[in-house]
Amino acid sequence: MPLSFLKRTESPFERISHETIAMLGDARHSFDLASAVLLAGADASAIGADIRATDERINATEQRLRSELVVHVSVRGGEDIGLVLGYTLLLKKIERIGDQAKNILDLAEEGISLAGADDVADFNARRQEISQMYVEAADVLATGDAERAAAFLARTKEMNADCERRLHGYMQSDEPGHWAVPRAILHRYWKRIVANLAGIVTSAIEPIQSLDYLDAGRTDIDD
Repeated sequence: MPLSFLKRTESPFERISHETIAMLGDARHSFDLASAVLLAGADASAIGADIRATDERINATEQRLRSELVVHVSVRGGEDIGLVLGYTLLLKKIERIGDQAKNILDLAEEGISLAGADDVADFNARRQEISQMYVEAADVLATGDAERAAAFLARTKEMNADCERRLHGYMQSDEPGHWAVPRAILHRYWKRIVANLAGIVTSAIEPIQSLDYLDAGRTDIDD
């Protein structure tokens, strides 16, 4: 049975579903800010504090909601165990996405900048596409629309295959390391973000035993 918990209207799941989607919005906020530092040359010292504060808020919300879910299942017994497990996995994925934004910021704080690079337009186009995928993933969570989820997952599969190709291309490039390595690392971070977004979307349409897998368990979408 798919995890339709985001359609539940009774307390506490209605509130938890709203907070979960808000966490995904916070993760997108951090991703956009970190990308602005790396790709547009925004001031890391000014933006870094916002990203870290947002990450702390995501972590605190995850811990609080997990605690509430534990209390709920201890009171209600096994009746809602599937929902509780589904939320626990979902919250962890959003927390991991927030961590990837920090990783992008760390790359910029190491002195890496792609601002003004010949290929920065390509990076900005991909960044915008991933940023929009946060919104689309949240919409699928809110609606449980299986058709939109399937289209989303097809896009994530294609994007991650492209990220993998580019990553290997950079690692085998004849360009100097200071040019190729940051680009390879960024694609690795992007691949992890997209994989976790795919995992989040599967939670809206797949049985709990199939989360992070497609094609009846044959395809592992986690990263």
